[in-house]
Amino acid sequence: MEKITVIGSGTMGNGIAHLFAQYGYKVALADVSQHALDKAIVTITTNFDRQIKKGTADEAVKQNALGNITTFTNLKEAVNGSGLVIEAATENSEVKLQLFKELSEYCSDDTILATNTSSISITKIASVTKNPENVIGMHFMNPVPVMKLVEVIRGYATTDSVTNTIMRLAEKLDKVPVEVNDYPGFVANRILMPMINEAIYTLYESVAGVYEIDTVMKLGMAHPMGPLQLADFIGLDVCLAILNVLHNGFGNPKYAPCPLLVNMVTAGHKGVKTGEGFYKYTAGSKDLAVAPKFA
Repeated sequence: MEKITVIGSGTMGNGIAHLFAQYGYKVALADVSQHALDKAIVTITTNFDRQIKKGTADEAVKQNALGNITTFTNLKEAVNGSGLVIEAATENSEVKLQLFKELSEYCSDDTILATNTSSISITKIASVTKNPENVIGMHFMNPVPVMKLVEVIRGYATTDSVTNTIMRLAEKLDKVPVEVNDYPGFVANRILMPMINEAIYTLYESVAGVYEIDTVMKLGMAHPMGPLQLADFIGLDVCLAILNVLHNGFGNPKYAPCPLLVNMVTAGHKGVKTGEGFYKYTAGSKDLAVAPKFA
């Protein structure tokens, strides 16, 4: 598995490409937009510069890694010769299903097809492919080069061989893989998203403000980041999408997204990516200010 293809050059996609390239793999980074790909390379370069400042990488590692990445806007060309394809596109089931249909046509029968989905059924994704036994979830955490966990999710048809290959691969990347089964939200988001949703309800019901809610969870529960700030970091649209998967998958009202979250996403306030969520984000500033709506 000398060549890896990563589909999607956003936050997760460029992080996954960064990681594999740093560990010596040839990476084909694919996206529909060359502008997005160029932006991803800038982001990867900047993140390597941060690693160099922290002493966790050097200039030679950075240059070698950047040399391992090739960008593509043609999906068929990007997957040619890859032993593993990792999809990191938007958290939208229709987009993912269409991608995996295409991948099933373009890739060889022994190529492992992985998805970085946060919550969408691996079994459902695998069902549109010719070789569902080769489809698996490989859920990295953000930021990918830093966070140790990889949630490895087996679909209904995923073989032991494919699962073991991905578990070993994650270990080669100095990650800690945890094998879980294919149910809505898997483990990470089945536990995390209801907590975030409850924090939003706590704000919605005026129990406390943004700063107060996050401070209670940071200082009282030893969380490194409060749930509202974390929601901004993940992306409020992503949080909403995952909660909808949980709600639809289990049919339990406890997973229903808070109306405040729905309204914020509808209004285009999606967190860090748009510059405003529960907090206001100013380019070049490390100071965190509560968004005017909640101040």
